[in-house]
Amino acid sequence: MFRFITAGESHGQGVLGVVEGFPANVPLSIDEMNQDMARRQKGYGRGERMNIEKDEIRFLSGVRGGKTIGSPITLFIENKDYLNWAAYMDPILGIEGEKKVTKPRPGHADLIGGIKYGFRDLRNVLERSSARETASRVAVGSLAKQLLKQFNIHGYSHVTAIGSVEAEQAIISIELIKKAEESPIRCADPQKEQRMIETIDLAKKDGDSLGGIFEIHMTGVPAGLGSYVQWDRKLDGLLVQALMSIQGIKGVEIGYGIELSRKMGSDAHDEIFYDKKRGYYRKTNHSGGIEGGMSNGETIVIRCAMKPIPTLRKPLKSVDIETKEEVEASVERSDVCAVPSAAVVGEMVVMTVIAQEMMKKFGQDSLEEMMKKWQGYS
Repeated sequence: MFRFITAGESHGQGVLGVVEGFPANVPLSIDEMNQDMARRQKGYGRGERMNIEKDEIRFLSGVRGGKTIGSPITLFIENKDYLNWAAYMDPILGIEGEKKVTKPRPGHADLIGGIKYGFRDLRNVLERSSARETASRVAVGSLAKQLLKQFNIHGYSHVTAIGSVEAEQAIISIELIKKAEESPIRCADPQKEQRMIETIDLAKKDGDSLGGIFEIHMTGVPAGLGSYVQWDRKLDGLLVQALMSIQGIKGVEIGYGIELSRKMGSDAHDEIFYDKKRGYYRKTNHSGGIEGGMSNGETIVIRCAMKPIPTLRKPLKSVDIETKEEVEASVERSDVCAVPSAAVVGEMVVMTVIAQEMMKKFGQDSLEEMMKKWQGYS
């Protein structure tokens, strides 16, 4: 089974992804994978750290001559900012010093993580719970993307809302979503793009932060991934769990999502048609490409809601865990809005789940094994 873990701290030496069960003989383009790493770092509203880091993947195991070899794959992304933090974050000699954190941020893992693990310095929590961990998730997702392109499965993402500014959904198509890559806000609606940028500028001026909504489209996914026979094998459940594990994500919809609850059944469901060339197909996609816990062959469409970042330059009230006095929460270097970046993370997380399900369906020892079974599947 294809599984992975991530490791590393935000200001440690680097972050890693360790992947087990990935098929052998999958050709890799390190340039394409590093392009995905760069996509995560872009986006209007990102913080100063993006001027320091230039994320690039280094393979430590599991790859030889540009192809996977079936053994565990270790992907390493260096934290260049570690040079400024070595005195505090060195695994053996690191000290608390002036970097000790005792004023937890509302909306962050700081306080509860400290209670759970018994820390008096909350930096131990925020270093690992930081969204810097998503660099590992993108690296693993980009590895999955290298596999999926062999089967003509592709993913796209775009931002549909920043704060209260919403893009026009009626205009969305895959071609427009591709063009969103050129937008600093990753928005496919140029008329709303400028308003989103202005909203971020205003939040920055006020020392505040903003959330928003992004959408992911997966094309070419064959029917039958996932399963209806057990709750923990349902594709929609697996996707939602993976997406909700991304820092800051508070809601996920598949297809029309909540909007379906407002429709009559005759308007909500996608009628089934058949054509000798196309096979079974639907003229609508309200279900977002998933029915009964399985992919149905249509484009998978997922929408994610991200809350505002909990680190504010105008900090909220908190309590010092040492003195128990009311204080202002700690201020760490952070973004004003990370929704464009989160869209890329979400896209890569979905790639990972789809790749996992492809391996369950078509095998995982080698690309050749998968391809043979896939070509004979209908």
